[in-house]
This record gives sequence, C-alpha cells and structure tokens, in this order.
Amino acid sequence: MTLTLDHAQSIIRDCLEWRKANGLKPLTIAVLDAGGYLMALAREDGTSNLRPEIAQGKARGAVSMGLGSRALFERAKVEPFFIQAMNALSDGSLVPVAGGVLIKQDGVIMGAVGITGDTSNNDEACAIAAIEKAGFEADGG
Repeated sequence: MTLTLDHAQSIIRDCLEWRKANGLKPLTIAVLDAGGYLMALAREDGTSNLRPEIAQGKARGAVSMGLGSRALFERAKVEPFFIQAMNALSDGSLVPVAGGVLIKQDGVIMGAVGITGDTSNNDEACAIAAIEKAGFEADGG
C-alpha cells in the first residue's frame, strides 16, 4: 500500500480537528511521501510565513533519516556535528525538533507528517493522533 493524496488530505483534516479540540495555536501541517516529496500542506490563518518550510523540514528530516524528529533532536544533543553535517547535506532543510512523525505501515516508512505552530510536544501529539486515526503507525522518535 502507498500513501495517497486522499490519505494526506485526511491526515491534515484530522490534525486540524485535533488542534481545535485540544486548544492548540494555529498550525501548519505538511505531509510528505516516502521519497520526501510534498503531498499536501495546510497553513492556518494566523501562522507566520516561515511555517511551511519548518513543517516540511521536520517531516523531511524524519523521512530522510528514518527517525522521528524527536530522535533527531536527542541525537543533536549528543552528536551536534553529525546533525549539522546532515543539515548541510540537505541544504539546510532538516529541522531536528519534535513534530516530524513518520507514517508507517507494517514497519515500512510510508511518509511523514511535519507540524509547527504550537509547542513541539503538542505538534508531535497532533501528528501522532491524526496518523493513527488514518490507520497507520506513528513514529515520533
């Protein structure tokens, strides 16, 4: 099974519903496929203009490294030069903080969701809830 546009749009809708139900600040949500390509993006009213790049960077880092962005954050604490090198290799597009969550099915990476706009912990929780609601496994790291 592959991640489809319908899946990506459904995940975004579920993220927005979860955000409202849990009182989070306005979010920007990016869904990338397993190759790291953008499938769908939503930027709510009131979010700043750099949020689309941040959301994609969280998801891109997760998909590119095969680790949820929380794990990348932890790795950055102990091996900052490694994460800095990976960021250089990716032309600065890797954002190693929580909120980039892998979408998996039967352990296989299908893509990733990146969310920004609230705290990183809340961004991550929102992504996990929507991914699981869509019937996939969520791996935030």
